[in-house]
Amino acid sequence: MTSAPVVDPLASLPVADSLASSLAVGAGTSFGSRDATERLRVMHVINGEHYSGAERVQDLLALRSGEFGVDVEFACVKGDKFPSMRRSRETPLHSLRMSHKFDLRAVRELSTLARERQIDLLHAHTPRSAMIASGAAQLTGLPLVFHVHSPTSRDSTRRLTNWCNHLIERWSIRRAVAVLCVSDTLRDHTISAGIPAERVVTVANGVPCRDATKREPLSDGVPTIGTIALFRPRKGTEVLLDAIAELQRRGREVRLRAVGGFETEAYGRSLLERTASLGIEGLVEWTGFTREVDAELERLDLFALPSLFGEGMPMVVLEAMAAGLPTIASEVEGVPQVIEHGRHGLLVPPGEVAPLADAIERMLDDPESARSLGRAGRQRQQEAFSDRSMARGVADAYRRLMVGRRPQRAARS
Repeated sequence: MTSAPVVDPLASLPVADSLASSLAVGAGTSFGSRDATERLRVMHVINGEHYSGAERVQDLLALRSGEFGVDVEFACVKGDKFPSMRRSRETPLHSLRMSHKFDLRAVRELSTLARERQIDLLHAHTPRSAMIASGAAQLTGLPLVFHVHSPTSRDSTRRLTNWCNHLIERWSIRRAVAVLCVSDTLRDHTISAGIPAERVVTVANGVPCRDATKREPLSDGVPTIGTIALFRPRKGTEVLLDAIAELQRRGREVRLRAVGGFETEAYGRSLLERTASLGIEGLVEWTGFTREVDAELERLDLFALPSLFGEGMPMVVLEAMAAGLPTIASEVEGVPQVIEHGRHGLLVPPGEVAPLADAIERMLDDPESARSLGRAGRQRQQEAFSDRSMARGVADAYRRLMVGRRPQRAARS
């Protein structure tokens, strides 16, 4: 299963004039007219129907940003899993009424909420939340930051949906003072889509540092390969199932533990049917959604993420590396920024079964080398992709873009 290239239908769409250099993110300036010790109050405007990679970023920012002088609140437009699954329970969370994608009642609600809560800055994370936050930013005069977690124009296999979401996103963020991208590749993609380069900055994703798994990978028994995702077509799960079947044909005894829910019931049925048709039902365990990712990682010997496209910087890859697990991932978008092939893990071409099976077999044949990759990956995560480094990067971006802006709290009702 491969993805056809997606042409950006909005590449020539005009954007607003760039901001003055004093507001440019990335400028090596101080906090300007604001007291450098003054805390910022930021409202993260989010969807909330899932608790997957982007939502874990939002949750971790709420938990860590306080260390860097940023107080966080959430405004949720599609409250479902996030309100109940988040770990940042002490962070205020407000629900906005939004019955459909173009329900703009939430704009005025968010504007009122931002004034009442004395918010300094709005931070949106999805096309839908950007549309609401953009309107509220215009009504309140507050600056808007947008966070790009994956390329909207190729976020799914539904081209019309991608196009509509991309159109909404581009219109909504045309006046954003900064666009934060989770990888350099995604930054390049955002600039190529027409957002001025001076507004776009990379802040890499990060996860908590942790002790390595208590069990030594590939030390005994039948190896368990794990994958963790919200399972949808772009995750390439079919490729991993085919690779498991190929390993079985080669006489390799392995198990697959697939952790996460299905995007739709229909897609879930298609994966179960494929598993049955390949004759590997007894080798695959579908666990369903869990918030306890660390506990699941303890069960694994290898981690694999066979995504086809649409990965900004996968949180699950960082979490597997943090656990010291030997990791195999597709060479797509932001993944090579995290894993150098043969040094921190193994990279394989997306959509190809044989190279994925070969990479798994390579690790099975040389367990000590695989464990060495796991240790190197863990060190890489600790040095460059921690939750603290992510929160610090976002806080630094906030403060740089606030240079020259006068505090507005006194003017608010």
